[in-house]
Amino acid sequence: MTLATPGVDGTATHVTPPAPSHLLNAPLNDLLAEFDVDVAEIEADPGFSGGTFCRPDGSLLFVKPAGRPDAEWELMARAMLGRALRVQLPPLPSLYELTELSAPA
Repeated sequence: MTLATPGVDGTATHVTPPAPSHLLNAPLNDLLAEFDVDVAEIEADPGFSGGTFCRPDGSLLFVKPAGRPDAEWELMARAMLGRALRVQLPPLPSLYELTELSAPA
């Protein structure tokens, strides 16, 4: 997963960070709506499991690879949302890692 953070401090706009339990347990579609996350599905290489772009206004765009298992998307979307909102979540399984990129100044 790649997280691009063009904002000043690289965080998505949200007044109060949600509790980790909320990000882990709420239905994914409800979370995406609550945090105004747009999702674009693309054809991607097998090693790509998702991406996030934090827009200058603080809104988020998630990139979902087509044809991947629903359970993988659930895992990655929650991890990407946690990272974007700076909420500490349990580590991902060893097959996955989050890579954060910042836009050049």
